[in-house]
Amino acid sequence: MKKFFREFKEFISRGSIMDLAVGVIIGGAFTAIVTALTNNILMPVINYFLKLITGGKGLTEIYTYLDKQYVIGENGAYVLNETGEKIIDVANSIYIDWGAFISAIINFILIALVIFCLLKMIMRVKGISKYGENISKEDYKKYRKEGKSKEEIAAIDKKIGEEKKAAADKAAAEAAANTTEAILKDIREIIKNK
Repeated sequence: MKKFFREFKEFISRGSIMDLAVGVIIGGAFTAIVTALTNNILMPVINYFLKLITGGKGLTEIYTYLDKQYVIGENGAYVLNETGEKIIDVANSIYIDWGAFISAIINFILIALVIFCLLKMIMRVKGISKYGENISKEDYKKYRKEGKSKEEIAAIDKKIGEEKKAAADKAAAEAAANTTEAILKDIREIIKNK
C-alpha cells in the first residue's frame, strides 16, 4: 500500500500532470468562446446566406424527418399554420438535425484552426518550430552543414531530450528520497521525545 501511495505521489507531483490540468481547464473555457463565436456570429451569417440561396431554409431548419408528429389542438384537430399546413411537433418527432451536425463540424474546424495557430506560435517563441525542442538554431545549422539529414537531427534531438528527462527523473527521485528520509528522521525524533 505504501508503494502505491508513493507512486501516486510521484505521478501527481510531476510537472506534466499540472500542465495537463491547466490545459484541460483552459481548453474548456476556450471551447466555450469558440462555441459562442460559432453560434452567435458565424451561424447567423451562414444561415442568412443559405436562406438567400435556398429561398428560406437556413441550417437551423434543415431536418430529415424519420417520424413526423403534428401539433394537436385542444379540440383534437391538427393545428394549422398561416398557409394551411399542419404544424410539426418537433419535440415529439424523430428527425436528423443536419444543422446541428454542420454547426458541430464548423466548431471543430474553428477549434482545430485556433489550436494549430497557438501551437505554431508557441513553438516559434520557444524556437522549436523546425529545429527541435533540444537543439538550438545554430546547432541545427551546424548539423546540416555536416551533411546530417533532418531525420538524423530529429534522432539527435530526441536522444538529448531523453537524456534530459532521465536526469530530471533521477533528480526528482533523489529529492523524493531525501524528503522521505527527512520525514522519517523527524518522526523518529518525535517518538524519542515522547
